[in-house]
Amino acid sequence: MKRSAFLSSLATIPLMSTYMKLTYLEKLSSSLYNTDIMPILFLGHGSPMNAIEDNEFVRGFKNLTSQIPKPQAILCISAHWETKGTYITAMDFPRTIHDFGGFPKELYNVRYNAPGNADLATFISKEVRTTTIGLDHSWGLDHGAWSVIKHIYPKADIPVLELSLDYTKDPFYHYSLAKQLAFLRTKGVLIIGSGNIVHNLSKVAWNKLDEPNFAYDWALEARTIINTAIIDGNHKKLCEYQTLGSAISLAIPSPEHFLPLLYILALQQKSEPLMLFNDKALGGSLTMTSLKIG
Repeated sequence: MKRSAFLSSLATIPLMSTYMKLTYLEKLSSSLYNTDIMPILFLGHGSPMNAIEDNEFVRGFKNLTSQIPKPQAILCISAHWETKGTYITAMDFPRTIHDFGGFPKELYNVRYNAPGNADLATFISKEVRTTTIGLDHSWGLDHGAWSVIKHIYPKADIPVLELSLDYTKDPFYHYSLAKQLAFLRTKGVLIIGSGNIVHNLSKVAWNKLDEPNFAYDWALEARTIINTAIIDGNHKKLCEYQTLGSAISLAIPSPEHFLPLLYILALQQKSEPLMLFNDKALGGSLTMTSLKIG
C-alpha cells in the first residue's frame, strides 16, 4: 500500500469508531419502543415482611397494577443499595437478595426471578453524561426492590434493574442525576424509588406496631412538612431537608431511605397529577407514605 493511501485509511478510523458507537447506541435504544409517558412511583416499602403479608399497605401496592400500563422494564432506586460511585445492575438474571436478619424462614424462601436487561443498563450508562455509571454484575435485587415490585407484577415477567445510591453525594447531586433519566419515561420504563420518608428504626415503638397510625409528635410534624412540600412542588426545600429543623432530623437520621423520593420528584413534569397513598404512620417513627405521579 502506498504511504498516502495508508495515511488516508488511518484518517477514517475515528469516523468508523464514531459510526460503530452510534450504531450500537441506536441498537440499544431500538430494543425499547417509544411509548406514552410512563407514571413514576415512590413506594414506602417498610418491613421486609410486607413481601409475604396481606395488609393495607400491600393492598395499596397491588392496586397499582391496574393503574399503570405494563412497562417494558423497571428501574428501581432502592434505599438498600449504597455504593461509592453510581452503579446499575447489568446482569441477565439478577439474584434475589435477602438483606435482613431475624425473620421467618418463609420470607427467606421467596425468590423474585425477574430477568435483568444488560443492554438497557449499558444504554442508560451511556446516555447519562454528567456522571459515570458503572455496570454491576454482582448485586441483584434487594428487598427494597423485590418486596414491593412482586405485589405489582407477581409473574416476574418484566426486566428489573437497580440503580445504586452514591453515599458520598449530596441531595442536589441525586436530584440532578435523576433528571437525566427522564428519557426512560417515554421508552416504557417504569421508574420506582423505594424507601421510607419518615424512617428512624432506633425510635420504633415495637409494642405499638399493631396500633393503627400511631406516631410520635415529631413524626407527624415531619410528615406534614414533607407532604406539604411534595404537594406544593417545592423540591428545593426537600433537597435542603437537613435545614428544616429537629422534627426532620429525627425523621431522617440518615439519607438513604429519603433519597429515592428525590429521584421520583425530579422526574415530575409540570402539572402532572400526583397521588399520595399508604400515607400512614407505623410504630411511632415510620411512615409508609407512597406516591404515584402521572
